[in-house]
Amino acid sequence: MITSQFRVFLLFGTSLLPAFAAQHGTLQAGAAKVDITPSADAALPMSGFSGRKEGFKGIHDHIYVRAIVFSDGTRLAAIVAGELIGVPNAVWEELSQRIAKETNIPPEYLLLAAVHDHSAPAPFGMYGNSSSKSAAYTNQVEDATVQGIRQAKESLQPAKIGIGTGRAYLNVNRREYSPDTGWWLGHNLEGPSDKTVTVIRIDALSGKPIALLVNYAVHAVVMGGDNYQISGDLPGATSRFIENYYRGKPDDAPRNDAGAAIQLRPEQATESVVALWTSGAAADQNPNSLAPNSDFTLVDALGKILGEEAVRVAAAIHTTDRARIWGKQQVFTCPGRKVAPGPLPRKEYKWEDSDPVSIRLGLLTINDIALAGVSGEVMTMIQRHLKRESPFTRTVMVTHANGSSGYIPDDAAFEQVSYEIYTSRLKPGCAENSIVNGFLDLMEQR
Repeated sequence: MITSQFRVFLLFGTSLLPAFAAQHGTLQAGAAKVDITPSADAALPMSGFSGRKEGFKGIHDHIYVRAIVFSDGTRLAAIVAGELIGVPNAVWEELSQRIAKETNIPPEYLLLAAVHDHSAPAPFGMYGNSSSKSAAYTNQVEDATVQGIRQAKESLQPAKIGIGTGRAYLNVNRREYSPDTGWWLGHNLEGPSDKTVTVIRIDALSGKPIALLVNYAVHAVVMGGDNYQISGDLPGATSRFIENYYRGKPDDAPRNDAGAAIQLRPEQATESVVALWTSGAAADQNPNSLAPNSDFTLVDALGKILGEEAVRVAAAIHTTDRARIWGKQQVFTCPGRKVAPGPLPRKEYKWEDSDPVSIRLGLLTINDIALAGVSGEVMTMIQRHLKRESPFTRTVMVTHANGSSGYIPDDAAFEQVSYEIYTSRLKPGCAENSIVNGFLDLMEQR
């Protein structure tokens, strides 16, 4: 357990950075993206909505796995995000070892995340999916992930890195109370909701961006359960806008009155930028507007709004070519429970003991940036708790990373039995403090 004295010491760590100069190297970075769109006739089962009983029927836009690889001259690390609903535990266990063997990036220095896309094929083993067609597709995704990391590593070049934050009002707390049915999915303007858009910008020494990492807390469910077309949904639209923006594509150029900060300078234009989107603590966060049927207009609009804010933030970031990379992971287990059968939603629920639930924490730090990966869907208040306690003022929670532990509510949220509580496999009183204290312990080791 980290001591209060040590926390105080680290809170003033920015003034002590010169003392660690000998441990810093020169940053190198590379990025890549690989298409993981299935063939149009594959008809694979989709993820995220239990009411869908058929495979997908078309492809609206392609989906990708994106990778950024970092080196400080001593250590290699990778951040990966796939436009899928999650990373099944079995996939993490096998793929992390394969990545270590084929790229020399150890699991402790790997954040292997999904954007939680509900308009993507269901990975094998996720939410009980046992389709043989999904198994073959998941193997293809694993191959593409290794390919993306390998390509990113091969493109390593001297680089600079920096971080900044902005705000976007695209998410809303979705735990709404009804006198008739109690708490369930809905629209709750009074509930906690983090509007922070975090951007990590990685540049070549020329100033051209190599990659942007964007983190925002929202479910990728602009398209609902009646959509049967493959799409990257909001994360895909955001990444697509950012990548097209830096390519200088006229169709995606913002109007002049969008502000000076968003006007692309010619020397920044590049064809190879990668915009990697990660999900923050979004378990209780939905887009503030949802699309009907198969109309993707709203997806593109929200992606443009979030993408423009990311670009504004990126324009103001100060970068450094110095780097110190460090990674460590730990797994803890909480008691499990399940809900007794009955109609949904309802005011009264009964619970039964169930199997314990393991949660994996992965801490990856680059200088004073702490990327806190959690293997599940984390609710907003846990992220706030971690940020409040963290000695790193630049702490970014990346969810759906390195496995799948399901919904992870904060302790207080269990008192209001919403969809997230009903679906969670956890007993109250364990996960929140275990996550926060676990990361604090890892930060102390760093």
